[in-house]
Amino acid sequence: MSAQPGYVPARTSAPTSGRAAGVPAAGAGAAADILTRPLAQTSLLDAVRDLRRDVEGTSFPLELDGIAEARASRARLVDQLAEHLVPRLTELSAPAVVVVAGSTGAGKSTLVNSLVGREVTAAGVLRPTTREPVLVHHPLDADLLSHHPVLDSVEAVPVDTVPRGIALLDAPDLDSVLESNRESAHRLLEAADLWLFVTTAARYGDALPWRVLEAAVERSTSIAMVLNRVPAASLPTVRGDLLDRLRAHGLAGSPLFVIPDVGPHEGLLEQRVVAPVLRWLTMLAGPDRARTVVGRTLRGALAALRPWVDELADAVQAQADAAAGIAQALDEAVEGPRVEAEATVRSGAVADGAVRARWAELTTRGGPFARLVRRSGRVRGGSRLGRTRTEAVEPLVAELAESAAAVLTAVGVRADETLRAVLVGPGAPAGGPSLLPRWPAGDQARTGAAERAARAWTAEGARAARAVLAGGGGDEAAAARRRDVARAVGEDGLAAAALAAAAGLPEAHEALRTLLPDAADALVEDLRADLVRRAQAQVDVERVGADAALADPDLAADASSRLRLRLAVLKGLT
Repeated sequence: MSAQPGYVPARTSAPTSGRAAGVPAAGAGAAADILTRPLAQTSLLDAVRDLRRDVEGTSFPLELDGIAEARASRARLVDQLAEHLVPRLTELSAPAVVVVAGSTGAGKSTLVNSLVGREVTAAGVLRPTTREPVLVHHPLDADLLSHHPVLDSVEAVPVDTVPRGIALLDAPDLDSVLESNRESAHRLLEAADLWLFVTTAARYGDALPWRVLEAAVERSTSIAMVLNRVPAASLPTVRGDLLDRLRAHGLAGSPLFVIPDVGPHEGLLEQRVVAPVLRWLTMLAGPDRARTVVGRTLRGALAALRPWVDELADAVQAQADAAAGIAQALDEAVEGPRVEAEATVRSGAVADGAVRARWAELTTRGGPFARLVRRSGRVRGGSRLGRTRTEAVEPLVAELAESAAAVLTAVGVRADETLRAVLVGPGAPAGGPSLLPRWPAGDQARTGAAERAARAWTAEGARAARAVLAGGGGDEAAAARRRDVARAVGEDGLAAAALAAAAGLPEAHEALRTLLPDAADALVEDLRADLVRRAQAQVDVERVGADAALADPDLAADASSRLRLRLAVLKGLT
C-alpha cells in the first residue's frame, strides 16, 4: 500500500513506547516516556494509540465548573480515537464505511435497499422502533471488516451486489423519538468515513441536520447529499436553495444527488432513479479511490483533534490549579491548629486526671516522694530507697504516656475538623468539597502516631534526666547535689518528676527546683517544648492526610504536559 499524504504508514508490530494502560504519570516522566522513541521511528498509528491511552487514563477528580462538559468531551474524544482513527490507521485497506444518515421518514432504508437491489433493512413504519443498524458489504470484504469496532453495534449483512471497497450502513434516525436510536446514530456518524446524508424536499431546511453537518465539516468528513422525493415542479427552486445552503455551510464541493418524487409506493425504487448514486459509490469503491476518501477524512479528523486535545489539556490543568489552590488554603489553615496545639500543651492538659492523682499518691504521707526533700533542701535517701522510688514511679510514667497520647489524639481530631471545614462553605477553594470523599478518615493513623509520639516523649524525659545528672559545670556543691539526687531518686525518678512538671504539674516543678535549683527550669522547659513540637507534628499528620488525597497524577502541577506532548508529536507527524 502506498503512503498517503498526511500520515506515516503504520508498522505491523505493537508500539514500542508508552506505559501500560492506566493512570498516566505527569511531568518529566511523561516527557521522557514520549521522547524515548525518536520521531522518525514513530508512526501516526503509534502517536494516535499513545494519545488514546493517555486520554483514556485522564480523570477529573475535582468537581469544578464545566466538569460535566469536560468529561463528556473526553468520552467523545476516546470514542473518536478508539472507534474510528485507530481502526482506520490500523487497516487502511478495509472498506470505507458509508453511513446513510438523516431524519425520520427521509427514505434512508429504502435508498439502501434500492442501491443493493434487495430488502436488507427494515423501512417504513418499523423505523421508529428499537432495532440494530444494518451494515451491508460485499462478502469478500468480510475479513477486512472483521476487526472494525462498528461491528459491535450493527448487524452485518453480506450482499454480492455491493461494490467491493465500501460498506453501506443504514443508521437510525437523527431525530428518533427513542434516545437510544439518536445516540446510536451520532456514534455511528463518528465512525464513518463518508456520510451519505438523506433529506427531502419538505425537510431539507430542518435545523438538526444542519447542526450535525456543521460538526462533520469541522472534522473535514467527506459528505454527499441525497435530496429525496422532489416534485418535478419545485425541483429548480429546491435544488437551488439547497445548493446555496451547502455553500453557506462549507459544503460547496459535496456531491448532490436528486431523487424525484415517485409518489406512493412500496419496495425498491427503480434502478434508473438510484443509478447516479450507485455509479458514484462504485467509483469510490476502487481501493485507491476509497483510501483517498478515507485519508481525507482521517486528515480532517486528526486536525480536528488538536483543539479538542488542547481543551482537554486545559481542563486537566484547571484540575491541577484547583488542587494547588486547595493545598494553599490548607497550608494557611494549618497554622491555627498548630497554635492551638501549643496552647493545649502549655495549659497543662496532659497533667489532668490520672497523672495528677498519681502524683498526689506518690507525695502523700508515707508515699515514696513524701519526704524526698527536707525543708532545708537537703536530699534524703540512699540508693536502696532510690530503687524503691524507681519502681514506684513506673505507673506515673505510663500514665503520662497515656495522657500525652490522648491529648495528641485530640489535637489531631481538632486539626482534622478545622482543615476539612476549610474545604466547604463560603470562601472554600474551588473543588474543595469534592476532595473530602477522597480524604479518608485517619483515625487509625492518628492514634498510632499519637502513641508513638507519647512514648518518644517519655523516653526523651529519661534521656534528659540522665544528661542532667551526668552534666558537668557549676561548683562542687552543685556537683555533690547531683550525686545525691542520683542516689536518692535515680534517673527514672528524676525523669518522672521532670515529665510531670513539663506536663503541667506545678507541684512537680517545685520539687524539681528544690532538688536541682540550677537545672530544674531548663529541664522542664526543654521537655515541654519537645511535647509542643510533637503536638504540632500531630497537626502536620492531619495535613499530610490531605496531601495523600491530592496525590493524584491528574492533579499534579504539570498534569496537562503529557497530553500536550502527545499532541506535539501528532502535529509533527501530520
